[in-house]
Amino acid sequence: MCRIAGIISTQYNSEELRHKVSLMCDVLKHGGPDDAGIFADTDAGLVFGHRRLSIIDLTSNGHQPMADTEQKTWITFNGEIYNYAELKQQLINLGSRFHSDTDTEVIIQAYLQWGIGAFDKLRGMFAFALYDKTKSLTYLVRDESGIKPLYYSTLNGQLIFASEIRAIKASGIPIADNPDWQINFLAYGHIPEPYTTYKDVYSLPKGKILSLNHQTGQVQIKSYRHHTATSVINDLAEAHHQIKLSLTAAVKRQLIADADIGVFLSGGIDSSLLTLLAAEQKQQGLKTVSIFFDDKAYDESRYQQAVFNKIGGEKYTHLVQQQDFDTFFPQVLSAMDMPTTDGINSWFISKYAVQDGLKAVLSGIGADELFGGYPSFNRIGLLRYLRKLPGSLIKNLARLTDDKYRRLIFLSVDHPLADYLFLRGLFVPADIAAILNCDERQVYEVLFNNESYVSFTKYTPETASLLETNLYMQNQLLRDTDVMSMNHGLEVRVPFLDEDFLQTTYSISPQIRLIKNQPKKILIDTFNDILPKAVWDRPKMGFSFPLQQWMSNHSAIADESFYKNQTAKGVIASFRNNRIHWSKAFALFQLQNHA
Repeated sequence: MCRIAGIISTQYNSEELRHKVSLMCDVLKHGGPDDAGIFADTDAGLVFGHRRLSIIDLTSNGHQPMADTEQKTWITFNGEIYNYAELKQQLINLGSRFHSDTDTEVIIQAYLQWGIGAFDKLRGMFAFALYDKTKSLTYLVRDESGIKPLYYSTLNGQLIFASEIRAIKASGIPIADNPDWQINFLAYGHIPEPYTTYKDVYSLPKGKILSLNHQTGQVQIKSYRHHTATSVINDLAEAHHQIKLSLTAAVKRQLIADADIGVFLSGGIDSSLLTLLAAEQKQQGLKTVSIFFDDKAYDESRYQQAVFNKIGGEKYTHLVQQQDFDTFFPQVLSAMDMPTTDGINSWFISKYAVQDGLKAVLSGIGADELFGGYPSFNRIGLLRYLRKLPGSLIKNLARLTDDKYRRLIFLSVDHPLADYLFLRGLFVPADIAAILNCDERQVYEVLFNNESYVSFTKYTPETASLLETNLYMQNQLLRDTDVMSMNHGLEVRVPFLDEDFLQTTYSISPQIRLIKNQPKKILIDTFNDILPKAVWDRPKMGFSFPLQQWMSNHSAIADESFYKNQTAKGVIASFRNNRIHWSKAFALFQLQNHA
């Protein structure tokens, strides 16, 4: 797990390129505190940079950028390949030679053996750049679930890439602000892929490979994963069996590490299940990291204890209070890289995990999206009827003051993103226009000019899963978890997004996988022999902080005089009176902070 950066350009000399990439790596040091490296090919106008967080093969053999023995292929790699040991054995049998025990070298040798077909064989979370000197080709590759970030720009005939937006800015290469990011941010509470805060800087789509031909300058983006059709599982007993086998296997292989690894234990179903499965694999006891609060409405310590009582090991718990939030708030903002209304919880628990001696942890991200853990899985059925209402009625209802009615205005637009924003949107277009002092038509154009989303006609739990996975999880949960954890030099692994587990899960009929009004029932029933009843037989909380109270007590967030726009001032006044959710106030604070 690391941070990567690089530039391919003929507009600068070799020393200038080295300097720029060094600057990029310097601002990424937090994500790779253990080692740094630079590789340059002067003839190609190419420089790769790397910051290392040592997890597998802690020796200097893991230094990157890394090449094969003949130095024909170079790589700068961020991530983990969980099936690297199996691939390595296959490659050895085919004649490949290795000089390290790293998964990085396995990628190089796999590419030399199988070409870009090698990328389809990888199981893990990854984002890397690979340079084939012989063929004058460079590839940028990102994992299928988009767990690891990779940003790039091909502006002015050059390729620049990095694990974080701040690194591209630090290069000194001129990039303009994206004039639309504020609209997207106020609508979503984050900046959805592929967009960023900068114009012409994009997120490489998940499961894609970007190829650059150095001779022609041609850039192509295409999928590298070739899915094979699997038979649908309709038998419930078989579904339970397959889920148990594949999730247990995913946890086992994601525990592979030469550094200390533990589990985030919130007390919910997902983290509790991973903790119990991980404890079965760890022979010397498992380390768990948990947070608790003075506010009993948010305190899950008794559920955490119910799980810990079954496993033993080492339990690390941390009390987080208002004063902690106030003290570390500037650091949280600095860690974000791009504005978001999430991630505060991830920043704190990652800080404590590192403090407790861990370099990697397992997290339960993905289970809610796969097994119906959100209210949207029940609410989406309403869209079937709401979409049939006359447009005039929708607009009249949207004039009401209650947010749940105001968001109906999104349904006046025939676009799948409008359905998502109705379910999860932050501000409605009229408010966004008022806050940004722009035309409301401009807001609609920015939000719904994306034609890459496939339309759907069935408003089923399966559709909710599609929306939650590709929008909320992808753009907010995964991005924020990555940037906040790596700010502390911590690797977060997500077994529910293991490629083989996903294939198993998607082969199960939605009729038995997603049960109305019974969130994650199939997951609970599969593991009812180990999951304590106290954990699953209770209301869902999510990994939440008492942010409504903490932000209302914050000296700047709830101060109306901090905000210049009158509409924003009105929102903050409503927030202080506890009539508006903290996420809206937090979004406006960040917007004002960027002004």
